[in-house]
Amino acid sequence: MSTIAIVGAGPGMGLAIARTFGSRGFNVALIARTKDKLDALAEQLAGEGIMAEGFAADVLDRFSLTAALDAAKERFGTIDVLEYSPAPHSPVPGFTMAVPSEVTVENLQPQIEYTLYGAVAAARAVLPAMRAAGAGTLLFTTGGGSVDPLPMLGNVNAAAGALRNWVINLNKELSDSGVHAAHVAINAWIGEGGPDGISTATPQEIAPLYWELHEARNRAEAVFHG
Repeated sequence: MSTIAIVGAGPGMGLAIARTFGSRGFNVALIARTKDKLDALAEQLAGEGIMAEGFAADVLDRFSLTAALDAAKERFGTIDVLEYSPAPHSPVPGFTMAVPSEVTVENLQPQIEYTLYGAVAAARAVLPAMRAAGAGTLLFTTGGGSVDPLPMLGNVNAAAGALRNWVINLNKELSDSGVHAAHVAINAWIGEGGPDGISTATPQEIAPLYWELHEARNRAEAVFHG
């Protein structure tokens, strides 16, 4: 049975992606900081007939992230799909937003650590086995600002843009390996109550795009417009 590991799993997009893959026979490894919340998600998925288990890790602690992915591999035997989409839903020390002219090394570095370095660490934990098997999918999520940046998110979008560049380049490198890498830019407010003029979408509307990228394997990027 195949397994998807979702880094940044939560009750929104993470759960929707878990259901999308789990309903098609995948085991689900849920990775985020809080074990109790992961266990609750796993229990919810189990009630829907989906085999899932939580593995606690902080993407800013690359050792813990690698350890969690190794534990997931030991539990399920393989990781066939990696999906990376951590989102700081609560205040994180050192995380601020800055317009481009006010970006500094100090306010950009935490965004790079969270968005790019965490993704690189996650990929390195699973990619060798995928290459050896000649199969696998690596999916990485950012906001729409990675493609069309917004001034209020000058540092956030710079880090997301760096991740986007790396993913597309990674897919070029892996083109003959059987492993596919793709970037998803969600150019919509997820849920209700978004800012005026910003389109909205539910996680359930967005999640099928991840399955499409995994199955079709014909593009390195998809931009979701609500």
